[in-house]
Amino acid sequence: MDSAQNLLIITASDGENLKLAKRFSSMGKQLGKTTELLDLTKVDLPLFSPKKHAELGIPASIENLQAKMGSHSHWVICAPEYNGSIPPVLTNAIAWLSVQEQDFRKLFNGRPIAMASFSGGGCMELLISMRIQLTHLGAQVVGRHLACNAQNLPKDESIEDILNRLIQTKHLNV
Repeated sequence: MDSAQNLLIITASDGENLKLAKRFSSMGKQLGKTTELLDLTKVDLPLFSPKKHAELGIPASIENLQAKMGSHSHWVICAPEYNGSIPPVLTNAIAWLSVQEQDFRKLFNGRPIAMASFSGGGCMELLISMRIQLTHLGAQVVGRHLACNAQNLPKDESIEDILNRLIQTKHLNV
């Protein structure tokens, strides 16, 4: 495993998925990786629209977010299922990040990403939606994901296995 790899653990909620993200971060450190936690609920992002983009340009908060995300080789995204899909805070961040460069895929293209969810339901609609969006953006989404809830709590061995799969995936410089 490449010692230069570093993990960005992204959470799209400040509840159970934040707790889950902290477990991924802790396990990443146990595996000898540098980890950083990014809570999207704490990032001040205006609601994306083409009109807002034309008026504001790229807000400083988006430039900072892009720099932070771009400085990490591998990501884990922990997000709850919202109405059978991706939570608004994550969708909004991705929308802003995709207008940063002429190539809307630039930040995501070739990047290894793992997905996890702690939700009230089964999480599958979210995980399928995220997989479709992330692969459309060119990411290398790890085949195994973590879907958990109050009746199916996350297990350390599952978190470790997902991280090991993620770490073994090389970032493609495309």
